[in-house]
Amino acid sequence: MDLMSSIKLLAVIFSVLLIFSETGKAQSPAFDELRGKFADNQVFTSSFEHTYIDSYTGETSTSTGVIWIDQVGYKLEGDHQLILVDGELSKVYDELRNRLIISEYDPDEDDFAPSRMLSGLDDTYTPAQESLDNGNTLIVLTTEDDFEVFVRVEIEVDSNLEPLKITAYDFAENVIITTFENGEFISRDENLFTLDYPDDAEVVDMRF
Repeated sequence: MDLMSSIKLLAVIFSVLLIFSETGKAQSPAFDELRGKFADNQVFTSSFEHTYIDSYTGETSTSTGVIWIDQVGYKLEGDHQLILVDGELSKVYDELRNRLIISEYDPDEDDFAPSRMLSGLDDTYTPAQESLDNGNTLIVLTTEDDFEVFVRVEIEVDSNLEPLKITAYDFAENVIITTFENGEFISRDENLFTLDYPDDAEVVDMRF
């Protein structure tokens, strides 16, 4: 999993989960309950498989790892890489290079960032919800706004409102599929959102 793919993955997942936590006021009980989980400082954690399908070439790329997401940030452990974003700073540790890169995080510079997804969300996205035969709930968000990155997002959650699968379609008809396994909400622990790396790691601070 390279740096760009990892950051895009995080932003996609975080964007979609923030949709749950920030929208749906009177849209559905599922929206309200999930928003309450994040508001109560709960953290969603899960192993995941992330697949990107290029609509033009038909090529696919897949990555796996473990992710933790709270109301303002996220942490990811992937292949030889650790990423921590707290909403203000981005910290990326590359195990193979033994290098830590610290930079300011500006969501406006990232097309897949939460701010892009959430900008005018109440006005541009139309939510719909249906019950599936397997007992899960499917929430579908659609928009006709040409400035939004995603034109359609489908989220499947179980009876505990824990995300199982996110399928996002962008304006170029590329498909991003993220499946979660053994996901759960846990109580937030400050020590959870720290980045452990060797003392002899090279530190590159891009803020200066």
